[in-house]
Amino acid sequence: MSPLDDRSGERHGGLDRPHQGAAPLLELRDIRKEYALRQGLLARLTGRAERVAAVDDVSLAIQPGEVFGLVGESGCGKSTLSQIAVGLLAPSSGQVLYRGADIAALRGEARQAYRRGVQMVFQDTHSSLNPRKRIRRALAEALAASGQPRAAIPAKLLALMDQVGLDAVMLDRLPHELSGGQRQRVGIARALAMDPALLVADEPVSSLDVSLQGQIVNLLRELNARLGLTIVLVSHDLAVVARICQRIAVMQAGQIVEEGPPARVLFAPEHPYTRTLIAAVPRGLAGRRSTREVAPAEA
Repeated sequence: MSPLDDRSGERHGGLDRPHQGAAPLLELRDIRKEYALRQGLLARLTGRAERVAAVDDVSLAIQPGEVFGLVGESGCGKSTLSQIAVGLLAPSSGQVLYRGADIAALRGEARQAYRRGVQMVFQDTHSSLNPRKRIRRALAEALAASGQPRAAIPAKLLALMDQVGLDAVMLDRLPHELSGGQRQRVGIARALAMDPALLVADEPVSSLDVSLQGQIVNLLRELNARLGLTIVLVSHDLAVVARICQRIAVMQAGQIVEEGPPARVLFAPEHPYTRTLIAAVPRGLAGRRSTREVAPAEA
């Protein structure tokens, strides 16, 4: 059976719908990100540097409490867009609004509130953690940066580890002493240390085996349900976003080509590129997918 065959309501794990009618927590307006190509002799002589757009006029609104999926093949611009959303990259043009405020204009405490409120979990668990820092220090530094009093940090460390399903003994280990799934849980814990409103997870399971992928996806789903944490899940895996997301956007060549609930986008796609992505998903032994109706994403 294909990963997309399971169309049951259980896929959404009882996730609540986002707050209907609420103002977006994060909004991207007409985002464009250009890069200059390496200049050849002619470009240097004429002074005309050729540029390419990694993200081209993208607008998205992320509602409070939702799990939003951003999907597309490698090189489509989804990771660039996610880094713009968390402020790691500045767009060439367009606006990023957090709670209605343009982040480019934020200063002082307002800027710090955005930095704390929007956190990112990275794909590469090796490079995202300092190999020389024990897990206790990495998490303690994040808690201190969030403004936690020094006396409260030991208890907060234990609470964080419990929150992501890790034993406290791992606090004294180095990153290389942990498995890939454990390192990804530490990355999530480090983000949670900032008490964010929005978590952007960039391909959080792509480097893990199938059993660990399911555990991390379940953890994200639990954090959404228990904490009301808004999550943007960036992935090329349609089965992952079908399982957890309430809305998804499909990205091709720097542009959003289709957006909507998984029940429509994945099982009744309108854009040819979306149909191509779905056709590329390995089919089951029978060579066909189920024809059962898709259950809605209500809790």
